[in-house]
Amino acid sequence: MLAALLLLIMLTEGPQPSAAASLAAAKSIEPPSAVRRHAARMVDYAFVDARLKRLMADENKVGLAVGIVEDGQITYLRGYGETLDGTGDPVTADTVFRWASVSKGVASTLVAKLAADGKLSLQDPVALYARSLRLPAGGEQKATVADVLTHRLGIFSNAQDSKLEDGGDPRFLRSMLATLTPICPIGSCHAYQNLAYDASSETVEKVTGKPYDDVAVERLFAPLGMESATVGRAGLIGAASWARPHNAAGTPQPRGLSEAYYRVPASGGVNSSIRDLTRWMQAQMGEAPNALPAKLLRTLHAPRVKTPVEERRQRKFRDRIGDSHYALGWRVYDYAGHRVVGHRGGVSGYRALMLFDPDKRSGIAALWNTSDGQPAGIEFEVMDMIYGLDRRDWLALDTPQAVPHPQAPALDAAATARSDTDATGAAAISTRAQIGR
Repeated sequence: MLAALLLLIMLTEGPQPSAAASLAAAKSIEPPSAVRRHAARMVDYAFVDARLKRLMADENKVGLAVGIVEDGQITYLRGYGETLDGTGDPVTADTVFRWASVSKGVASTLVAKLAADGKLSLQDPVALYARSLRLPAGGEQKATVADVLTHRLGIFSNAQDSKLEDGGDPRFLRSMLATLTPICPIGSCHAYQNLAYDASSETVEKVTGKPYDDVAVERLFAPLGMESATVGRAGLIGAASWARPHNAAGTPQPRGLSEAYYRVPASGGVNSSIRDLTRWMQAQMGEAPNALPAKLLRTLHAPRVKTPVEERRQRKFRDRIGDSHYALGWRVYDYAGHRVVGHRGGVSGYRALMLFDPDKRSGIAALWNTSDGQPAGIEFEVMDMIYGLDRRDWLALDTPQAVPHPQAPALDAAATARSDTDATGAAAISTRAQIGR
């Protein structure tokens, strides 16, 4: 009797796919209607699809792609809208977008892998590897590789970003950080950076003797089967299907194709489809242990510095988000009593996000080609379903959106739309569109 019962269970459930098979299976994802037949699924995919269709019916929306993972399996990949407003060219699961600051997790993963291989130590002075980085009072000799990856360099947020956007050379600008007035001792506070963070791409190149983009492909993208993932502008515009940038009103925004943040590749240089961004999330959950072992992931995701400013900026979601920290290239939150890991990103005309629960091996990733922050609400709607929480209108489809920041209207006007690549809210908060910290 027991043997018969076990046979019945095996026939019903079937063999569980390996991590490699899970990644390969992303190209043949079940449609949402089929996914919902799995009784264990917490996410109502028909509801998600209906919500996103309502969102994209807004005339200011252009293109959006969303991927969801439940229990380690990719369960949803779908594109909405157009690659370029008015063309009818559809966004699909294979349309390529910019990752913006979600790219920071690639840099930290590469550095952590090199550390795991004994090629460097996260506690080494960054001056050993990134010769262009100079900090006040010779601080580069004290700052560690980990300090760079956690934004603990003692200088004000987004230092020299505006000069980068004006065409300045990244290495020269990194050397000029030495002229700044410190805001805190190195290692003692968090202040978000792009130029300084890109010292990690210099570190990778110094240790490997290879270009950063080649190392990213060789050590991460190829092993994970991320066929569309590239570093640099050429990888975006050379894709068979790629999303063009638009401002918050849905008007094409050529500045989104600027080389500025591509010239700091560790901070904002990655592109890919939602299919491959979701594979990346899946791997960060532990579903690709040959490429990203569990010990490595623990190193990457361990909270290292509190980010109280981030908690204040997430006040709209205070019932969900709390106890905010920064890890190595990742943000770590308490989400209604659960530990979640993720990051957001934004450059002019593009937005990206990822949020997942490593223990539940479930989460959401999204890419879109406007500067509008409204689509970011989908991560809260999906995470609420994963945790069985009460549903709320986080997408603001049925309730008025918050009043934009007074500076917001200027951000997408003409040539003033600048961005720092860590978009964490719907409204911009600085005079030059540097919307992340």
